[in-house]
Amino acid sequence: MASMRAFSFEPDVLHNADSSCRVRFGHTEILCTATVSDKLPPFLRGRGQGWITAEYGMLPCSTATRIERRKAASSGRTLEIQRLIGRALRAIARLEDFAEKQIIIDCDVIQADGGTRAASICGGYIALYGALARMGLSTVPLIEPVAAISCGIVDNDILLDLNYEQDSRAQADANFVMTPSGRLIEIQASAEKKPFTSDQLNAMIGLAKEALAEIFAAQQRAIQTCFYPQKNKPQKNSNEK
Repeated sequence: MASMRAFSFEPDVLHNADSSCRVRFGHTEILCTATVSDKLPPFLRGRGQGWITAEYGMLPCSTATRIERRKAASSGRTLEIQRLIGRALRAIARLEDFAEKQIIIDCDVIQADGGTRAASICGGYIALYGALARMGLSTVPLIEPVAAISCGIVDNDILLDLNYEQDSRAQADANFVMTPSGRLIEIQASAEKKPFTSDQLNAMIGLAKEALAEIFAAQQRAIQTCFYPQKNKPQKNSNEK
């Protein structure tokens, strides 16, 4: 079994964002930002709760072939991934304690080499935590952390955190979104070339749990470094463009 690629979280990398995190898994690099907004979706107005939504996009040169911005933004894959990110983050949030604010998580892929949706969830959680920590609430209204990792079966071996080359050869691949308590938020698993067994799926879940324990620890270190105790962020200059 292959090990997870080297990964890192770098919080608060942007001055103008309410909160941000640059996340790297191998050659995959994503910039996650959080924006606090007073604008709630129409179906939530007046209901005394907040919301989390996400947008995901791949920059033109994030892959070997240039991606057209307009086509990337409207693709089915893009919509699927940003909905997954939003679901994952809402699942661990106490939305009734958001003071009727919406948090928008933007995940921009700077460089893609597999695992972008999982990395976006990992970095998006850190950006979300930072934004909530700075809202002046009595507590950060999150139940527990969330993270995600990919697994796959390549040449009959179960591998962790597949890069693009491995993913393109995978017999099956999966993404696991989980919490430190071991609760599952979402599993995306599919056979690419031939069916896989329940034993193989359970093996992937076990491998994912081990990897996610490392990721949760790294997320906590990043949060303690930058957002805990609730550190203030320098205010943007109103004259800045």
